[in-house]
Amino acid sequence: MFSPACQFVARNLRNFICFSILIAFVLISGNATAQVMPPALKDSLRTAPSPDNIKPKPVVLPKWYQNISLRGYTQIRYNRLLETNSKLKSEYDKSIGEKSGFLIRRARLVFSGSVSDRVYIYIQPDLATTPSGSSSIHFAQLRDAYFDLALDSAKAFRFRVGQSKIPFGFENMQSSSNRLTLDRADALNSGIPNERDLGVMFYWAPAKIRKRFSELTNSTLKGSGDYGVFGLGIYNGQTANKAEANDNLNVVARLSYPIAFKNGQVIEPGIQAYTGMYTVTADQLSSTAIKGGNFTDHRAAASFILYPKPFGFQAEYNVGKGPQFDPETKTIKLKSLHGGYAQAMYHLKVKNQRIIPFVKVQYYEGGKKNELDARFTKMHETELGVEWQPVPAFELTAQYSLTDRLNKDGKNLNNHQAGNFLRLQAQFNY
Repeated sequence: MFSPACQFVARNLRNFICFSILIAFVLISGNATAQVMPPALKDSLRTAPSPDNIKPKPVVLPKWYQNISLRGYTQIRYNRLLETNSKLKSEYDKSIGEKSGFLIRRARLVFSGSVSDRVYIYIQPDLATTPSGSSSIHFAQLRDAYFDLALDSAKAFRFRVGQSKIPFGFENMQSSSNRLTLDRADALNSGIPNERDLGVMFYWAPAKIRKRFSELTNSTLKGSGDYGVFGLGIYNGQTANKAEANDNLNVVARLSYPIAFKNGQVIEPGIQAYTGMYTVTADQLSSTAIKGGNFTDHRAAASFILYPKPFGFQAEYNVGKGPQFDPETKTIKLKSLHGGYAQAMYHLKVKNQRIIPFVKVQYYEGGKKNELDARFTKMHETELGVEWQPVPAFELTAQYSLTDRLNKDGKNLNNHQAGNFLRLQAQFNY
């Protein structure tokens, strides 16, 4: 028998030996692991950063060209179904009336985007333009090329420089891809043919209203876009893609405000006016006996829009003076003009499909300054139609038009045509 002292020493010696063996095993294992560990892993473990010395990665901003988006649409028309008068023609659509068939009405591409915090670009060519008086169709032509320069970070104040839409009339500024009827009303569009010109515009709208304009500009609500609550500009006055022909600039001003109600309905009243000088150039005259020259050109208009939620209503009217052919004297004179339109629509949603029936009545009496001899026109037209969009990339519009037009110019002093016809348009959005 061992004494208690010997037993205590033996027990502690055994514990010490076991502990020593355990330490030796750990050291040997660690050394073996270090020998088989890949050098890259050993280095990474030795150099692993602590939370205190981790450096944030630098922010890489996109290049300006990476902010440019591409979109567009194409419209293909046929206008001669149920036609009652093949002599009825239109300057707005060359495929109406005799010797006409299918037509690519528009084939547009839009390049747009913010190239800096304060600069936005918008360039839109049309690959299917038909020049006035040409027997050929589908020319490429520049429609828009403008640049917005924001004066503040919220972009409430901005200048628009280049060729762009002139802020006169709601329907004039509404994109053809959004408009229900196939053509714009004669009354206001005769003031700004092609809707565009070259100049400088100033627009103001607070951020809240700019957001509202953006929300309204879609294929359901049929908005016209963001042209500010207030717009003021100067421009050449000869219309888009035509050289300036006099030494005077036109001035335009517009005030419009979209009012949103608690029930979700939105109305947009607006007033606008322009003044300047238009030159009836020699290439517009039917003979040398008719004199062109410079004419005062000014108009004022009022607009009222009730956005379709689901019922919608749209009306505009303008008055003014401009160049107009006078059949009695067979000359062009400065004369009064007036006219407008009213349109009702109803938005239906059937599952994922959108259907919008509409009816539009329009009237205009006055000169068409950009047509032959500043042609006198008196017209009444009623349009009944429906737009069907089964998928976002495709729309089909059917429109039945009842038209009565009286035109007078140097080639035809009394061209009175009336008739009805069914129009079809397929639109592809991309």
